[in-house]
Amino acid sequence: MIANVHKAHPWHGIPMGDNAPELVTAFIEIVPTDTVKYEIDKASGYLIIDRPQKYSNIVPALYGFIPKTYCADKIAALARERSGRDVTEGDGDALDILVLCEKIISHGDILCQAKPIGGIRLIDGGEADDKIIAVLKGDEVYGGFSDLSQLPEGIVERLKHYFLTYKNLPGEKAHIEITNVYGKEEAHEVIMTSVEDYKHSFY
Repeated sequence: MIANVHKAHPWHGIPMGDNAPELVTAFIEIVPTDTVKYEIDKASGYLIIDRPQKYSNIVPALYGFIPKTYCADKIAALARERSGRDVTEGDGDALDILVLCEKIISHGDILCQAKPIGGIRLIDGGEADDKIIAVLKGDEVYGGFSDLSQLPEGIVERLKHYFLTYKNLPGEKAHIEITNVYGKEEAHEVIMTSVEDYKHSFY
């Protein structure tokens, strides 16, 4: 029996999960083996090609977003409070998430269950652009970590380096700043704040 013949929109049609923010559903757009950057088309819900990866940056983990979240005024206010920077607005997208896992996942356009353990607060041209860091539920290597502070320092530095450089072009001035690296409790706060932004913007 076919319960639903229509594909749910990954951003608007998929629940975040009953146990959020401790455990969330993540929609994965790109994986470390991708040589093309894919992202969700907001209108259709399908993946589209954003751009080929021109340079050597490789996304260091499964990368996507948390459904039914949005980064707008409340996320911007939280970023201003915690960073002390002049944050003008949220970036106008769903909340980004990176999911650490041991196994090679060969492609995106998939859902997974992820346990948020922290985050990185980026300010991109005056916009708040938080990146939630999570571990894949049940992963043998990363699944036991419960807070970002438990990760090896090299992994955190790799994540920070990726986000400080992934939009940079040779000869251009950098416009991304990392203002905070935070643990599980603040990650949960960021997630629920983005849920408030989503409800205010779409309900």
